[in-house]
Order: sequence, then structure tokens, then C-alpha cells
Amino acid sequence: MSNYLSQSWLVDRRHALRAMGTCIALPFLECMVPLRASEEKSATPRRSAFIYLANGVHSLNYQITTPGKDYQFSRSLKPLEKHRDVITPISGLHHPGALSHHHNCISVWLTGGNLGPSDRNTISVDQKMAEVTAKHTRYSSLEIAITQDSLAWTADGVRLPALRRCSEIFASLFEEPKGGKGAQRRVLRRKGSVLDANLAEVRKLDQKMGSADKGRMEQYLTSIREAEIRTRRADAWLDTPLPTISATDRQRTNRDIAHTMAGDYFRTVYDLIVLAFQTDVTRVATFSLGGEGDAIAIPEIGITESRHQLSHHGGDQGYMEKLTNYDTFAIEQYSYFLTKLAETKDLSGKPLLGSTMALFGSGMSYGHSHGNANLPLVLAGGSDLGLKHGTHLDFNQGHFKGYQLDKPGEHYSLCSRPANPDAHMSNLLLLMAQRMGVETDKFGDSNKAIEL
Repeated sequence: MSNYLSQSWLVDRRHALRAMGTCIALPFLECMVPLRASEEKSATPRRSAFIYLANGVHSLNYQITTPGKDYQFSRSLKPLEKHRDVITPISGLHHPGALSHHHNCISVWLTGGNLGPSDRNTISVDQKMAEVTAKHTRYSSLEIAITQDSLAWTADGVRLPALRRCSEIFASLFEEPKGGKGAQRRVLRRKGSVLDANLAEVRKLDQKMGSADKGRMEQYLTSIREAEIRTRRADAWLDTPLPTISATDRQRTNRDIAHTMAGDYFRTVYDLIVLAFQTDVTRVATFSLGGEGDAIAIPEIGITESRHQLSHHGGDQGYMEKLTNYDTFAIEQYSYFLTKLAETKDLSGKPLLGSTMALFGSGMSYGHSHGNANLPLVLAGGSDLGLKHGTHLDFNQGHFKGYQLDKPGEHYSLCSRPANPDAHMSNLLLLMAQRMGVETDKFGDSNKAIEL
């Protein structure tokens, strides 16, 4: 095994795996930069959080109709009015690849991929960001989901697992491993040995594989090598002290909350993300409030139906009212998150909100017809990263005859067919990636970074 503490396992970016007589170029991996990269500490840490709301919104009560600075908040977005100067509601964006595959809205929300039934997904923007930020933090990213599906995808198109229980999230971030560091180090090195053995076995299959099998095996080998490198970095981080958490913060976040108390659960997850950013344990986080088929009910505000059921309301006024209340409730919790980011100082004494971009939204606009144009999106924070807020950024303007909320059929059509076909959501993701320090002029199906 390598000498972890001397970091002799670091590899050059040009390094390639050699197996089966072929070369496999590695993607950017955490081992390509020194642990914590202390010589390269950024003056302003850059952070991003992504929050996903399934099944779109009740768009008649969500839609802002006036572009620019003088817009009026809609009923659903009213909880964000106090944050007007640090947020940008965005209308008119869509993912072209999702228009024909509505069942994959959550999967392509952060990738911009064209994900059909047999297609492999592409890397999500949070993981592109993590390639840059991982050198500074104990964990490259944090994935949380109220149900099983996270928003994060690797370069090989593999969905990263998500944490769900608040006590589990807290333990993963702030508690020593069970059995102590010695036991954890033995587990990690045993895992490393198994991975090495797997690579050795694969090399023996060289002469027995056809070209198609070799292609699939190349992807497998890259995944194995990434796992090996993450294992070794985890070993090295064992000797770095965990951040100290106050008794108040520990009591607030190190507990389990039933999903029937959704508000308490959402706010506790947001508190955990704020703690993770404040202590610089990670700089990238995703939080899914549920997938298209399994977003929870909210009995505390009188909603016993699932979000999927409410979104397929069929014109039922009771369901439409409950869907609006659900939207408003979720946005209230997002507002709480922004308030916490504004009130909490980072290690340098600056408010976290200035260095944190927080994107809230959905991969659908109108769930009843699976409309996924005119996506509901709100971007907040990031003023230290150069973002300027205070306007409604509306990409529908100039491409349609105006919002017609008094004619639901007309408005729902806008949610199903993009008014502006060039307004890709990936253009927003590209902007965010660039502000996080990712050196690229392309992400997903982007055609141009939006200006903000």
C-alpha cells in the first residue's frame, strides 16, 4: 500500500490506467491535488447548494408575470419577498433532453443529459464543481434525499447514494468513525486491497474479451480506480481533526425527525448543510425533497396526499389549492435556508450567503401533463462570486404573446413547449459552474452561459 501520510499516492492529471493492452484516460480525480491544497487556499471559498422540488408547481399561482426589477411576487413565491435583493427568480428555461423523456426530469435536472430509457447519464454540475473544491475539504460533496434518489451523478453516469436520516448525516460529517481511527483505517486499507485485487483479476481477462466487452470494462476500471483513490484520501483525512460543533448545534441537528413533521425535517437538513459549509467540511451539497413518484405528504399543514397525486389534479380545485400550499410550504423552508446562510459566518467571518449559490427548482413545470418547459427556478446568493440579483430573469420575453394566467390552457401550453428554444437550463448550470471555478465553456446541452 502507498504511504498515505506522505501523499505518495498523488498522481499527475495526465496519468492513465493501463489494462488489457489499452490506456484509459482518467477523469479529474481527487488524488490529482494535494490533501487540503493548503498552498492554494482560495481567498473566498465558493459553495453551491441545489434543492429539488418534484412534480413541478401549480404554475398559475407560481408564475411571476413582470420581467426585470419591478416584478411582483406571486402567491407561491411570497415567502421570498424579504430576500428580494439576493435572489433571482428565473422563467423560460428548459432541458431539451427532458422534453421527450419526462420520467427522467429529476435525473437530468443537474446534468442536462438526453437520457432515454437505454442511455447512460452524464456528470451532474455539482460533481463538476466538486472536482474543483474537493482539494480543500474533507468530503468532495454531500448528497441528501428525503427518498432514495440523489441529484448527483458521476462522470460514468452512476447516481451517487444519498443520506436520509438527520442523525446519519450528522454522524457522517462530524463524528469519529465507530471503533476509532485505527479500526476505520484497517477497513479502508482492506477495501483498498480488494480494489487492487479486482484490478489484477481484470487484467487477466485481456485476451478473452471482444471490443465491446473491453469498452464496458474500461468504464468499470475507471470506476474502480476512482473508488480506490477516494478510499486512500479518506484514510489520509483520518489524521485531520474533525471540526468542533457546539452543544446547541449538536442538539439541534443530531437527531431523527419523522417525515410526518416535514417542516422540522427540512429545516434540520438545511441546518446541517449550513454547518457543513460553515466548518468547510464540504462546499457542494444537493438536497432532493423527493422524486417524481415518491415526494412525501405534509400532514402538518393538512396535506395527506402525495405530491404526485396533487400534481395530477385534473382540474380539481381542492387538489390545486393543496398543491399551491405545498409549493408555498417548500419555498418557506428554502427561505429559512437563505436566512440561515445570511446569518451564519464562515471561518473568515463573512456571511455564508455571499459565497454560496443556492438553486431551488424543479425539472417539471406543470405536473398534470408532465410539462417540463418554463421550469420554476430561483437562484440565490453568490454576491461574493459576482452574481447580481434583484430582478426576474425571464427568457420567455420576446418569444411569446404574454402570460395568460386567466386562460389556464394557454399558460399550461407554455409549460409544455418552450417559448424560447435556445433557453436551456444548462446555460444556468454553466454559469454556476464557471463561478465555482470550473474552467469550461460548455456543460450538458448548454449553448451559452446566461448573464447575471
